[in-house]
Amino acid sequence: MEKYKLIERSIITTYRKPIWHNFVKAIKDYGLVKENDRIMVCISGGKDSFLLAKCLEELQRHGNINFKCFFVIMDPGYSEDNRKLILDNANILNLEVEMFKTDIFRVSSKLNPKNPCYMCARMRRGALYDKAKELGCNKIALGHHFNDVIETTLLSIFYSAEVKTMLPKLHSTNYSGIDLIRPLYLVREDDIIAWARHNELHFINCACEFSARSKDVKELSKRLEIKELIKELKKKNKEIDHNIFKCMSNINLDCVLGTVKDGNHHSFLDDYKE
Repeated sequence: MEKYKLIERSIITTYRKPIWHNFVKAIKDYGLVKENDRIMVCISGGKDSFLLAKCLEELQRHGNINFKCFFVIMDPGYSEDNRKLILDNANILNLEVEMFKTDIFRVSSKLNPKNPCYMCARMRRGALYDKAKELGCNKIALGHHFNDVIETTLLSIFYSAEVKTMLPKLHSTNYSGIDLIRPLYLVREDDIIAWARHNELHFINCACEFSARSKDVKELSKRLEIKELIKELKKKNKEIDHNIFKCMSNINLDCVLGTVKDGNHHSFLDDYKE
């Protein structure tokens, strides 16, 4: 059996419960894929986005929803080695991909040499939405997983002083008619790593030139700091990650000082009767 077929088979056999089951559950629970959707699947070159592509391809072939996928790789200025590795992996996984080039790494670094991350992220997002519009897609699929969700939740609390999380789907604010979806929302990163190792797949970790030039990536990544914190907390409470995730769908509005909706702040005092 060809390698790509063994890889596809592993998703619905060896990793059926931790990956396929949770992938399908997110699709159903959050209504991520609908009839006649045209979904642009964004492949960054890492393990998450490649797994996402294979899961959506499997659902497209054998699910009961009629939809179309476009597998797209945006090249923001990858090195030749990274570009080759990404395309080689696409070939191994038997994915028909379209790669389009941009100069986002160069431009963002020029605009802010010391910290280009914000501008880079914003430009990448805009380029992806433009491409989705060009392809006539109504949805963009990203490879964010369960751990990304809980890390984002804690980052918001610790560093932005607000309670919010990464949603499984949302409308684009600047591109009408295009939604962003995260089908790996319930899939844990450890299971994605196990799947990649099981199939002897090697993906790029981070293609960011700025991180590569930095002496200490930890100083640049609050997310890594949060990731390590969760690992430590799990040693004392193995359900800590589940509880962080669950709390965002179990907020007791009777016991919070205030909420924000559409930019309008509401204090508990507004309804408090003396």
